Amino acid sequence: MRANELPPVPGSVHSKKRLGRGNATGQGTYAGRGIKGQKSRSGPDLRIHFEGGQIPLVRALSRKRGFNNKFRVEYEPINVGALSKLPAGSVTTESLREAGIAKSRLMPVKILGDGELSVKLTLDVDKVSASARAKIEAAGGSVTERVQSKVKKTSERGSTVVAGADEEEEEVRSESAADAPAEATEPEAQAQTPRPRRSRAKAESEDEASSQE
Repeated sequence: MRANELPPVPGSVHSKKRLGRGNATGQGTYAGRGIKGQKSRSGPDLRIHFEGGQIPLVRALSRKRGFNNKFRVEYEPINVGALSKLPAGSVTTESLREAGIAKSRLMPVKILGDGELSVKLTLDVDKVSASARAKIEAAGGSVTERVQSKVKKTSERGSTVVAGADEEEEEVRSESAADAPAEATEPEAQAQTPRPRRSRAKAESEDEASSQE
């Protein structure tokens, strides 16, 4: 038996419903569409989110409610005051979870500066705010961030520049200068300059004049 010889599953194939063939069929007169209206006309444009021509809700929400940044990283906030109950020593994200201070098992941890700290701690966490870093270092501890934040500095013109961007620009400029060809001399530049286009009649007249000379 071949694939084209296989019969369909019983009950899977039905004959097409005949509409508008008399009231005795149960689908006569209005053929199941009702009386007038957009849905009774031929070729209605009724998509899933169609709302009669006004801006659909799925399109309006994008401008009314803002947008979701898919690159955003959510941190679990932990204040410096919660670290004061820990003994002096090394503190990591894993140790905070074991101690029950960090509740989430998946979210990275960020230390914030609310509260006071008098214990000398050596922190190795995902992120630390500037005020929290100052309080930890004032207590004699140290901080190591796993996620390095971009430090911004102000240029002479007053615009904000991300640190490291100017060095990258200088490298790109030096590479482009090395790859650029040497400047052509004046005769070569004149030879490379494209001649202006002439019309056919003007070109023929000039050729005739040159031949007569």
